[in-house]
Amino acid sequence: MDISVMFFGADNVGGVGHATKYTEILDIARAADRLGFTAVWTPERHFQQVGQVFPNPSVLSAALAVATERIAIRAGSLVLPLHHPLRVVEDWAVVDNLSRGRIGLSVATGWHSKDFVLAPERFAGRREHALDGIELLRRLWSGEEVEFTDGSGRPVAVRPQPTPYSPELPLWLTTSGNPQTWRTAGRLRTNVLAATIGQTREELAGRIALYRELHPKGTVTLMAHTHVADDAARTVGEPLKAYLKSYVAQTATNRLDDGRAARLTERESDALAEFALRRYLNWGGLLGPAERCREFLTDLSDLGVDEVACFVDFGLPAEQVLAGLERLSTLMTEAP
Repeated sequence: MDISVMFFGADNVGGVGHATKYTEILDIARAADRLGFTAVWTPERHFQQVGQVFPNPSVLSAALAVATERIAIRAGSLVLPLHHPLRVVEDWAVVDNLSRGRIGLSVATGWHSKDFVLAPERFAGRREHALDGIELLRRLWSGEEVEFTDGSGRPVAVRPQPTPYSPELPLWLTTSGNPQTWRTAGRLRTNVLAATIGQTREELAGRIALYRELHPKGTVTLMAHTHVADDAARTVGEPLKAYLKSYVAQTATNRLDDGRAARLTERESDALAEFALRRYLNWGGLLGPAERCREFLTDLSDLGVDEVACFVDFGLPAEQVLAGLERLSTLMTEAP
């Protein structure tokens, strides 16, 4: 099994400046590169408390490309309806050349109404924009000329530059758990980026089976909150609960939310975060002593997971994250 590092964006913990956060991200990525992790994933987040330092994965990935030597550099995820596919290919072709062919993209439809300040006309049809854009990304990446409308309102055929280093664009499709998205990923022959959040072990097994029927050789990447330490249950408790509460608060500001998140009292929000923490400690999180984490990795492999993207930046200090990665690296040689 491949084991990667994923950033998903904690709050600006402890008042640390954003410049310092970028330094920490680069330090963690260099450590992951040195320790033999498969990839480093960075997300796309906009206008929220959670994920303040991740507005554009291609920009940060360019820095990661020159700061590392062998680790794959991936977007997890890129909200495709917010971008012109031509610009996506141009930006990531730069990163692909800088990294000598180490990039990968996971395409997401987007979900938060505030994100679509950048493209309000695409919000209603965001799923169609994302899925239709996947084949277009592949065509443009291959160097095909594609016709678009120029500034005069007339059609013109363009070929994006620079030429990518890699002949093919490695693509994932991000899913929050909808079985139809797993089927779509199989039909489109993309990999899948999913998470343990929002689904049981049995539900995950069923969705992987749906995907495998259509794409037996595709890669299933699963994000899991991660900290390998004997005292992880105590260490991660408060930071992870604070992160989860911030995520709920973000959901409450989504114009398409049914209002339940906004109606939660402080006490109810605390109880929800406590429940989620206990769930992750029981199943769904790579949290705990090495032996417990080893068993979880084996279980995920048995379910058909090919890669675990270890979500590390949910509020722990950078030095604890780095120490946890060192301990996790010792398990990689034993991973199934």
